[in-house]
Amino acid sequence: MGKKKPRPIPVPPEPLPALFDAHTHLWSCGARTPEQVRELMDRAAATGVEMVCNVGDDIDETREAVAQAEWDERIVAAAAIHPTKSHHLTDEIRAELAELAAHPKVVAVGECGLDWYWIDKDTTGDTADKDTQIEALHWHIDLAKRLGKPLMIHNREADADLLRELAGAGEPETVILHCFSSPFEVAEKVLDRGYILSFAGNSTFPANSHLREACAAAGREQFVIETDAPFMTPVPFRGARNEPQLIGYTARVLAEARGEDPADFAAQATANARRIFGLDSR
Repeated sequence: MGKKKPRPIPVPPEPLPALFDAHTHLWSCGARTPEQVRELMDRAAATGVEMVCNVGDDIDETREAVAQAEWDERIVAAAAIHPTKSHHLTDEIRAELAELAAHPKVVAVGECGLDWYWIDKDTTGDTADKDTQIEALHWHIDLAKRLGKPLMIHNREADADLLRELAGAGEPETVILHCFSSPFEVAEKVLDRGYILSFAGNSTFPANSHLREACAAAGREQFVIETDAPFMTPVPFRGARNEPQLIGYTARVLAEARGEDPADFAAQATANARRIFGLDSR
């Protein structure tokens, strides 16, 4: 057997001003203490990142995401249960999540949604089934509406069902499709609904021209950018461990797709994130 190809070692991009990472997982990036969080955010700041939205995918990580937002003024948070873990959404967890989501530094309910991919792929049997995921999605939709906060959606191979459930439940005023990965035809539909598309490092992969086309088609106020770190590391470091300091690579690729100057694109993406997350008045 041949040796595994070594992962590339990322080099920080040239700084771009006013970057906002709209979805990242600092806990999963290995930042566990206030000092580690500050060091990670300082590395990001050196490449132009002024703020991140820190997300958990289960109750433990969500607790940490909110705590980390309290440690550093450059961090806000989102609170929810990942759809694959919806079967853990007990009454007790719902009560705690509702309390966390109401925290003043929590700016969105997410990431929640639908994920059909892992139902068949998971060999452990620890992935929520479709009915459980749908019921949890409706609960998160209601929570977002009660709090008046954006709904941050995770969607994997569930396009038609997700769009049906969002429309049927009466979606909140602002819906963000995190790490948008769907076909261009879906982008057209959701942009018509007024949703926000959030683009991650997968939009830089050569095969994903449809994601760059989706970004180009989005109105000036209908896109944000994210890392989804430690996942979705952009080209040229795909396969390496991601973190917020690398978002400038994604910004430059998407700026080119829109025919815009990278600094102007970054400024617009950040203005969108600040507006969507209700930070302009803070």
